[in-house]
Amino acid sequence: MTTDGFTTCLWFDGQAEEAAHYYVSVFKNSGIERIGRHTEAGPGEAGSVLTVEFTANGQRFVALDGGPRFTFNEAVSFQVMCADQREIDHYWARLTEDGGEGGPCGWVKDRYGLSWQVVYARLPDLIQDPDQEKAARTMRAMMGMGKLDVAELERAYAGE
Repeated sequence: MTTDGFTTCLWFDGQAEEAAHYYVSVFKNSGIERIGRHTEAGPGEAGSVLTVEFTANGQRFVALDGGPRFTFNEAVSFQVMCADQREIDHYWARLTEDGGEGGPCGWVKDRYGLSWQVVYARLPDLIQDPDQEKAARTMRAMMGMGKLDVAELERAYAGE
């Protein structure tokens, strides 16, 4: 039985410590807890980073410097639920800086290739509204967006 929830392990190729510091700088309620280093027993160079335990936005992570064998893809992403356009703009800007890139429908790939969904918190309710016309208008509006535009989503929902 687990006693303390889940910890997400993120695999990096020589960037675990840099990435952990980056994520801690992007999200509030964040911090570095522990940095584990290779010993003389290896497999990496003694003293080099093996793992970085950190919290980002209250979620626990371990960044593992595992080498080039695995990379991120869109099959796994993290949703950042945003209350308003200001939050969407903030996270979109931070997650696309220094080599990150925006994608369709609020999706972002950060500089490490990790996928994020920067989502207007009301969006699930809007696109799942029992009024199918409202839901469809909102879905069509969202499908045409990169970074989500809260005002435009709300206008589409209202039929304006």
